[in-house]
Amino acid sequence: MSTTSAPTRRRIPAAERREELISAAVIEFAKGGLHGTPVERIARRVGVAQPYVFSLFPTKRELFLAALERGFERLADTFKRAATDYREGRAPAECEDAMQAMGMAYKELLASDRDYLMLQHQSYAACDDEVVCACVRRRYAELIELARELTGADAERLNEFFWHGMALNVAAALGVEDLSSDCPWIQAELR
Repeated sequence: MSTTSAPTRRRIPAAERREELISAAVIEFAKGGLHGTPVERIARRVGVAQPYVFSLFPTKRELFLAALERGFERLADTFKRAATDYREGRAPAECEDAMQAMGMAYKELLASDRDYLMLQHQSYAACDDEVVCACVRRRYAELIELARELTGADAERLNEFFWHGMALNVAAALGVEDLSSDCPWIQAELR
């Protein structure tokens, strides 16, 4: 007679589950935004019940904000890593300075992780919510200050860098390389 018992399930600590939920929220909110994403979908992705999600994040907005924070942290880490790589001689040879290295790293991030790109768009779209807007404004301002600290760039160069970055966001969301008025895909759309 066999006395083999069923394997016991490992209890996952709340902090680990919280991280899993934030990762799942990045994916789901990137697709549906704050208002169009049911918390149940995020819970299912992690394999927990919806009430458990609310035990860790009392509101859907708090979970959305946690996902936004994760996205902005990812951008800041990308900038820091690129600037460090430039200073330590590990940036691509065509980089003339840390800002150019940061821009190239950002382009790579846009190409490699669409969820973070789309979450960024969703964060701007959710700015009708005052709390979300305050978070997005603060984190965007912090990114600008981080870029200033990492590069020593003046206001004009920082403005160009971030304006260009926003154009890159739109191009990446559309799945195109160029947004100029005479580029081939725009001309084809107008025909």
